[in-house]
Amino acid sequence: MGPLLGERDELMRMVEAAFPDADIHVRGNEVAIGGTDAERAGRVVGELVTLLQAGQPLEPTVVSRAIDMVRADERPSEVLTHEVLRAAHGRRVRPKTAGQKRYVDTIADNIITFGIGPAGTGKSWLAVAMAVRALQAKQVDRIILTRPAVEAGERLGFLPGDLMAKVDPYLRPLYDALHDMVDSETAARMLERGTVEVAPLAFMRGRTLNNSFIILDEAQNTTPEQMKMFLTRIGFGSKAVVTGDTTQVDVAGGRSGLAGLERVLSGIDGLAFVRLTGRDVVRHQIVADIVDAYERHAAHAETKGRPEPTADTAL
Repeated sequence: MGPLLGERDELMRMVEAAFPDADIHVRGNEVAIGGTDAERAGRVVGELVTLLQAGQPLEPTVVSRAIDMVRADERPSEVLTHEVLRAAHGRRVRPKTAGQKRYVDTIADNIITFGIGPAGTGKSWLAVAMAVRALQAKQVDRIILTRPAVEAGERLGFLPGDLMAKVDPYLRPLYDALHDMVDSETAARMLERGTVEVAPLAFMRGRTLNNSFIILDEAQNTTPEQMKMFLTRIGFGSKAVVTGDTTQVDVAGGRSGLAGLERVLSGIDGLAFVRLTGRDVVRHQIVADIVDAYERHAAHAETKGRPEPTADTAL
């Protein structure tokens, strides 16, 4: 009961606040729930018990996500206990939202998966986790991490060093995700042996990538020609994940290779699109609020027939 209720009954108060028409009373080892919203509040409590029995510690963020899932008629116990990978130092990589669970399931079931959504939804991070899992299970021989070297409003040509030193800042988020999955020594060894290759998208031209798990990150900054080039690199025994956010296009002229692609590729077996939303943001709550604010503004502007704000004018 202690872990279920939380310190000073904090977690139960969260459930009660989320369902104002439910009355929750704790008597010893029993939780009694009444009121017109008792059914949904009871489902939340039941799911929290299941999570505890599965070894999932409860904290306010977990309870908040469980409440949101029950409201959406989803089962938190099926989402939050699904283990993607046992990462470095015994840490378990698990989806934190129903959208993330759908995303990793789609990656497992398809050859090419497009993960489209705003910042903070775990698109790249979970893709790297699935790649490491496939490598450990010997489903692939190597992991290839790539992204277009497009500057987000800043000129980086002055950076010192050779070509790889210059593109390193673009690829750093992928390095960071890899180091979250395996310890530093293992990551360095994988990179040295070529088991993991990190390269800008331009390096993919002319190659055929067999028995590989390929991740194209920041795909909204590809041109249509680059996207076609990438998708036709995929060889036998390979799997690809393409991630991007269509609201953050930095490519010159706005010709994004990701925009409108779902219409072009619809109906192809083994290829699927997963769209993540503000509900799937797992960073600080303020990030989810910012994403929601932008989505509301975009919807309002579309209704009024006005263009969406640019990065320079939005704030």
